[in-house]
Amino acid sequence: MQLRATVARPAFVAEALAVLAWLIFLGAVLTGRDRLLSHDALLEGGTAPFWLTLLAFLAAWQLMTGAMMLPSSFPMMRLFARASRGQAHPGLVLGVFLAAYFAVWTGFAAVALTADAGLHWLVDRWGWLAARPWLIAGSVLLLAGAFQFSSLKENCLHECRTPLSFLRQHYQRGLGPAWTLGIKHGLACLGCCWALMLVMFALGVGNIVWMIGLTAIMVTEKTTRWGRRLVPVVGITLLALGLLVLLRPAWGLLFLP
Repeated sequence: MQLRATVARPAFVAEALAVLAWLIFLGAVLTGRDRLLSHDALLEGGTAPFWLTLLAFLAAWQLMTGAMMLPSSFPMMRLFARASRGQAHPGLVLGVFLAAYFAVWTGFAAVALTADAGLHWLVDRWGWLAARPWLIAGSVLLLAGAFQFSSLKENCLHECRTPLSFLRQHYQRGLGPAWTLGIKHGLACLGCCWALMLVMFALGVGNIVWMIGLTAIMVTEKTTRWGRRLVPVVGITLLALGLLVLLRPAWGLLFLP
């Protein structure tokens, strides 16, 4: 019984991390501190050096990755944990795999925040754009909607929907291969979900309503048999909302925070 518990325990690490991340987010919302998780709040804080702002944002982003992305990768995490049972330190192997997965999304977050800092700089110096903030939100929604119909989205979704085939093709024993496999899975996950996460980024890290909605979409797209049917529906919805925000800002912004 003790051996079984020891072997099975690593399989629940990803689930535990996701639950913990959601609890922290809900706690921030209930205490009115969710605004502190937003990159806009950090960038507009004023006096802190950019490297410190980047570190603070990446800490918040780890929570969002754990809350939003890990649930869609549970099938892969469970299969990897099961495949790693025969290794000397299965918990450490899974930890390395998870660290690589988070590293991919951390890199995306760093690039996104840097680009957003440049956008803030541009807005501060271009009054025309500063007076039309809906242009940025609408453009992000259009980009995310269009990406739903891309071949890259479908190819990466296929990798995520077939975790057993992915493991059979790439799995090897050891810490180094676990890191490499985590990077590969993270890139596949990034490839199918980066545009939806960019929507989350544009709306502000910590917006609980959009977090729940986008998490449900990504989990459904990646792990259910009707996920393929949802992809174009989400694409059309995002395109329509993006056009509404651009053409009728007063109406479209009612749907945004």
